[in-house]
Amino acid sequence: METTRRAFVRTLFVATAAGTVLPHLPAFAAEAPVSSPAETAFRFFAVGDWGRGGEPSQAAVALRMGELAAREPVRCVFALGDNFYEDGVASADDPQWQTSFEKVYAAPSLQVPWYAILGNHDYHTEPEAEIAYGLRNGRWRMPRRYYVQGFPLDPAGKARADFFFVDTSPMIRDYHGSTHLRLGTNTRGQDVDAQVAWLREALRKSDAAWKIVVGHHPLYSGGLHDTDQLDVRARLLPVFREGGVRAYFCGHDHDLQHLSSEGIEHFVSGGGSTVRDVERTKESLFAEKVSGFASVALTAETLCLAYVDLHGKTIYRAVLPRIVPA
Repeated sequence: METTRRAFVRTLFVATAAGTVLPHLPAFAAEAPVSSPAETAFRFFAVGDWGRGGEPSQAAVALRMGELAAREPVRCVFALGDNFYEDGVASADDPQWQTSFEKVYAAPSLQVPWYAILGNHDYHTEPEAEIAYGLRNGRWRMPRRYYVQGFPLDPAGKARADFFFVDTSPMIRDYHGSTHLRLGTNTRGQDVDAQVAWLREALRKSDAAWKIVVGHHPLYSGGLHDTDQLDVRARLLPVFREGGVRAYFCGHDHDLQHLSSEGIEHFVSGGGSTVRDVERTKESLFAEKVSGFASVALTAETLCLAYVDLHGKTIYRAVLPRIVPA
């Protein structure tokens, strides 16, 4: 059963009207194109929990990202946090910028903007260093700890997707009392209420066809960090509901997952390097302990996601139609 499941791509269509999910449809061959056939689609990768000095699983995922992007070019990559293990970077001159990032994701097809957010490991030393690096290297985009970035979805610019990048580590209460390096002092120093108010207002003002949030910690997950979910969910879920968020991309748990709750799709793409055990929950549509990344093609009407593993196989697909507000 396991061999058969891995050998084929499982496709899931997520319905909109009643929030129901249709059963898994017949599999596609793994060698088929992994994303939408629409040439005008906005394509991006999402990968989290990756920065381990080019160790074998990170290097394998990076290789497959480069190969796929050479066949199906992407506009950008979303770096979902825990960008540098174990303790972040000390400065914009830290050697890890070369050993964990530049030399690992060196494929010509990956020389695109990387829109990044911070993970908890990035908070251990000097989180501001990741903002500073972007000032000297235009490939790395982190203008601040939380921000919004819009992208046109058609040549005429009539449709747009807005991505809201959030900083979830300060929302985890257990971190505030940590004595590990500077995790406690760094997270306590952030104004979570101000960030949540910013997100609520930014979502309210957005008239984009798609409103998608990008963060590090999951709201729902079958991974190992169950208590972290509760803190982030309490802060963000009411804002997501109110603001019309369609999907949330995150990492933190070292696996690949798709979970669905209340019409919001949650994609955990934390398989950028080493992996951990994962279980299914009542929200789970897919959960796999495997290194890999998300490949996404977005049009004005449809989001097509594929999870690609470290061997270059597409192991899961999801197709989301846009929900038009009543």
